Amino acid sequence: MFLRELLRHLRGPVIVLLDNSSTHQGRPLEQLLRRHPRLQIEHFPAYAPQLNPDEGVWSLAKRVLANSCPNDLEELVEDVIYSINGIRASTQKLRACIVQSELPSFLCQSIALFMHRSIR
Repeated sequence: MFLRELLRHLRGPVIVLLDNSSTHQGRPLEQLLRRHPRLQIEHFPAYAPQLNPDEGVWSLAKRVLANSCPNDLEELVEDVIYSINGIRASTQKLRACIVQSELPSFLCQSIALFMHRSIR
């Protein structure tokens, strides 16, 4: 679903970096790639979390959640969603997650530029 929306909003070739989660593989993704030749998927190397900006997002979320004391699973889920939404709403925090990753600088700059354009 996310990739289809991304393709609707972007023109030209689209390169997406994904981790090696099983959710990022399989028949639905293969079908999408066949239907949209301008979409290219690249995967982070295995066991290289330092390259993945998502790790920064989870690190920030864990800091907020460390002081949480949910009474049940429902409250825990609410706390996680609240934490993630707080990060999503902050371009400064998102940029920091990208910059702290060990992605090559040209990728960090490209992502930051894309974020700036898409937020406006």
